[in-house]
Amino acid sequence: MTPFTEITGTAAPLLEKGKPMSNVDTDMIIPKQFLKSIKRTGFGKNLFDELRYLDVGQPDQDCSGRPLNEDFPLNQARYQGAEILLTRKNFGCGSSREHAPWALLDHGIRVIISTEFGDIFYNNAFKNGMLPIKVSKEDLAKLMDDAERGANARMTIDLEKQEITGPDGGVVKFEVDAFKKHCLLNGLDEVGLTMEKNDHIANFEKRLAGERPWI
Repeated sequence: MTPFTEITGTAAPLLEKGKPMSNVDTDMIIPKQFLKSIKRTGFGKNLFDELRYLDVGQPDQDCSGRPLNEDFPLNQARYQGAEILLTRKNFGCGSSREHAPWALLDHGIRVIISTEFGDIFYNNAFKNGMLPIKVSKEDLAKLMDDAERGANARMTIDLEKQEITGPDGGVVKFEVDAFKKHCLLNGLDEVGLTMEKNDHIANFEKRLAGERPWI
């Protein structure tokens, strides 16, 4: 897993018809008809499929030939390459599909800022190298206002300091679980955490083989 330390980039607000969205579930993030692979790549093209395209996508359909919804922020030139996504409460609610963080990562999103997340999505995001940040309604409103300026207003997310620095120099502090922070800073998923104990595992297996050779 790629370590997460600090990101400076464009922040895109998640809007529908010009209004911030709440209660965005995992089926909205990556619709169920595209969940035909357990690989972690290839889902970015169908991220927010029903919002990004003017037709309803079908599995394996070539996105290049489909009409874009030009009103959707991620389709707009000023938000191309955005690594930070801002959205209102309860982002990632609904089913527990891990494809949701996969699709976001495949599109290039590394940070999601909201007031509230679906519990399973929140934990899956950390396990896949993403940083979901919870902030107050007041702080989110300010950050949303900054994001409206597109690529002219870049933000810096510093995980070590637990700070969001806006384009005008304002700082928003955020809380994060110490263990999840450690894993992100060091690029450790569950497999990586296990491999840190590789010597202990090898010694245990060697001892067990001597004590119980019949196993």
